[in-house]
Amino acid sequence: MGPFMVQCKGHKILIVGLIFLVWIIYFKMSWPDSIIPWPPAPHPASKSASKSTESPSLLESLPQELANLTHLLYWPLTPGDKEDFLASTSPQASTYHLRGPAQASYALGGYLEAILLARDHRGRPKTHGGDLFRAQLLGPNLKAGVPGDVQDLENGTYLLSFPLLWAGKAQVQVRLIHSSEAVGVLQRIWREKKATVDFKGYFRGPTGDEETVICNVDPQSTGTRGPTCQYRDVDSGELWFCAQPPTLPCNSLVGHSSGRYLKVTTPHDEALLAWKVTDKVLPQGISPIQIRMAAPGNSNLALSPRPPCRPGLPARKPSGFYHQEVWHSLSCSSRSFSTVDSILGCLAGHVVHMIGDSTLRQWWEYLQYTVPSLKPMDLHATYQTGPLMAVETTRNIVLHWRAHSWPLRSLRTPVASLHSVARELGGLAGGPHTVVVLGLGAHFTTFPPTIFARRLAGIRAAVAALLAREPHTLVVIKLANTGYKSVYGSDWFTLQLNRLLRAAFADLRVAFVEAWEMTSSLAVPDNIHPGRLIVRNEVDFLLSFVCPT
Repeated sequence: MGPFMVQCKGHKILIVGLIFLVWIIYFKMSWPDSIIPWPPAPHPASKSASKSTESPSLLESLPQELANLTHLLYWPLTPGDKEDFLASTSPQASTYHLRGPAQASYALGGYLEAILLARDHRGRPKTHGGDLFRAQLLGPNLKAGVPGDVQDLENGTYLLSFPLLWAGKAQVQVRLIHSSEAVGVLQRIWREKKATVDFKGYFRGPTGDEETVICNVDPQSTGTRGPTCQYRDVDSGELWFCAQPPTLPCNSLVGHSSGRYLKVTTPHDEALLAWKVTDKVLPQGISPIQIRMAAPGNSNLALSPRPPCRPGLPARKPSGFYHQEVWHSLSCSSRSFSTVDSILGCLAGHVVHMIGDSTLRQWWEYLQYTVPSLKPMDLHATYQTGPLMAVETTRNIVLHWRAHSWPLRSLRTPVASLHSVARELGGLAGGPHTVVVLGLGAHFTTFPPTIFARRLAGIRAAVAALLAREPHTLVVIKLANTGYKSVYGSDWFTLQLNRLLRAAFADLRVAFVEAWEMTSSLAVPDNIHPGRLIVRNEVDFLLSFVCPT
């Protein structure tokens, strides 16, 4: 099994180490009462109690803020009758208006503020918060957009704030992604279900005979009452479990794929999460505004002097905005790489390692398709999981992409291709010509936050070790995209995972690409795999850290 230690376990598994710490973190949260194809007929999810056999040193290596999930993942409570659909927040009845009197025009560099009043389907004002609203200020004629800040006052009202960053026309748009009642369903699922999907493990004997079983992140979620096979990554300590095959040994595991989407909702839950009330635009509450320049001849953008892009810069909110389809960072002087020569000149002499999910594979694809001289190499790899590699020999450029390991929703792929992120990072020497990009989150929305926190613990330790042995290595963290709207991958889950990502690497000298805002700031439909326009801007921002000047 290569990098995995295999161990067969009986029905009564010895629990050591982390169980008490995980129990405290997992059950003391201040919560009330987390391309996914639509599933075939769902199967019942396991209701067994969660257990763990990981070393406590993994979570102890995290910053205190991340270990304290109660604080980090706080969300307002949703009181009242949770079975009354008409009492849930209505996107049609909720309204917003300017906080102050309307003006003939607004000054570039200022702010526009509005008050949002949430109402239920009977038209009654809500008296508590917890709704997931998303606000944008858009300039369609200028191909501009910026995310607005939504402050939940926890009394049914929300304060909206929009920076005025370009001169010209602008229009406020507000969407209800999920009502507070729908968020309550997602919170309950995240708290009570250890997994909302399962996976298949393929075992092959010496004569070619195969057996297929269910696998998952813990023994109970394999759906078996019998023995299980345990696989432990020797580099990260990550665990994976499969039901023990009827006749084949545990060390004959050769393949992995997605399994089933498990039934985790009631009819009432499904009504709260239905498309009719999910991701809906509120009725227009503010007329289009005109933003004027401070003085004739000045810039039509509100961009103050910013330092070159480098790791360790403090986060800004918002992190940036679009204008003429170009992303402008507010934390550093991001650059545009609009020609093949500019991309080649920046990447010359660099080896780029991209490790993560398919939203990060889009970056590899963009560079490989945009630069004809970057030739893909035939590695006999599975396209969904990699490894993929492209090289440009005259400029000494190498681009790698590889999927992170379990849990990975994919077509059947060889287990030998599933390398943990920690294992990959441990094999890198690093240096000023090495770029590491990590893209995590999308495949962890179907598990409790502690699963992602434990994974981040091992990855953070590997990143810290890489930077310690070679501080000039550039490490870039791509935050997760918007786009998911189902119980198996809601944007609400993604928002929480991005909080964990930020906290895990906050005290390390790494760079962040704020993909959440970059995928939700323009007047285009949300897509977990965004179009070329957004991917181009994400890659340009990455290159701004590789070549800051």
